[in-house]
Amino acid sequence: MNTLRLITLSLLLVMTFVSAAPKADDPDALLGKWLSAKKRNQVQIYKQGNKYHGKLVWMLEPNDPATNRPKVDSQNPDEKLRTRPLMNTTILTNLTYKGNNVWSDGEIYNPEDGKTYNCDVTLKDPNTIDMHGYVMGISLLGRTRSWTRVK
Repeated sequence: MNTLRLITLSLLLVMTFVSAAPKADDPDALLGKWLSAKKRNQVQIYKQGNKYHGKLVWMLEPNDPATNRPKVDSQNPDEKLRTRPLMNTTILTNLTYKGNNVWSDGEIYNPEDGKTYNCDVTLKDPNTIDMHGYVMGISLLGRTRSWTRVK
């Protein structure tokens, strides 16, 4: 009787892990809202054609404490864009699904420093992605942050 319980428990554990694993070759598994690693912003990832993009849809502090007005893209290298509101700004562009839960060849804009970085994304599980930003096309010159899905 104990052997049967052990086998049943083992099967249940295996089924739990299999069902929690991301689907292989599901390019749209990236779609949805994601909370940044610092938990201060949410990005809505959407698809246009065969490319994936993301826009800023929630901010922990949407207003500038000094002015109490919506935060603007003040660090943008293009002076004409420095007065645009950050909310709903597209910050993730042109990701392409490469298979095996990896999207690459995209770019991510960091409004904190006004710089745009190359970007790759890996779906670790259905609720976690690793966002890897890097400079000059050299993946080693970058860092990875984990984002979590907003339910």
